[in-house]
Amino acid sequence: MKFQTFPSHRIALAVLLILFLFTSSALAGPPLICHSFDIGDAKSLPWISHSWNLTGTESYDTKNLPADTISILDGDATVLIHMETLRRATLYARKDLFAGKQLLTKLVARADSSNNSKQAVMASFDAGYFAETLKQLWDLPGPNPAQGFDGYALVKKAMQLRGNDPQMDFAAALITLNGPISEHQDYAQKAVSGAKSDLLLARNLSTHFMGPQSETMADMISRTLNVKVAKQ
Repeated sequence: MKFQTFPSHRIALAVLLILFLFTSSALAGPPLICHSFDIGDAKSLPWISHSWNLTGTESYDTKNLPADTISILDGDATVLIHMETLRRATLYARKDLFAGKQLLTKLVARADSSNNSKQAVMASFDAGYFAETLKQLWDLPGPNPAQGFDGYALVKKAMQLRGNDPQMDFAAALITLNGPISEHQDYAQKAVSGAKSDLLLARNLSTHFMGPQSETMADMISRTLNVKVAKQ
């Protein structure tokens, strides 16, 4: 019997692809949703749950979601506070589709109308990050309000305007866990490196994704970096 042989570089490429697909699929849930970010005592949307999700007993009036969310976002430029606030807003939007659509519309309009460079940075980030977060949690009837909206492009625009910001690199690393791989690796490296001088980011990277038995956030975003090392 004659066996077909394959070039070694093709075999290596296939192994790397399998490793990447395996590690990407191993997540317990959507990374922008199923992990609450540590923001200390900073102000955000009301939250009474001790887990990542709503308890179902919240009394928050979601008709205030668009105005309350934007007020919080305007009050602090810390990226992690924006990430946690928009994560909570997404879960509230799951209960109130109309409020979620309103918030997305207002965030996009806010990004389009921002002339001041400092305002434009976070306005672009907020609109893009909220759109990507909505995409990761949508099991409701009807179309996702963020469907077809390239939130990642707005996040990249914000990063270009902001310059060096390891917290924003962390956000981008979570968005790109399933690719583009080269961009994800760059974001992950910058986030991990930047945490050395950013205590809040360091605390977040050291937390576990879903409970004490799961990997840390630093390990999770660095997994494809390990694949890259194996290739060498």
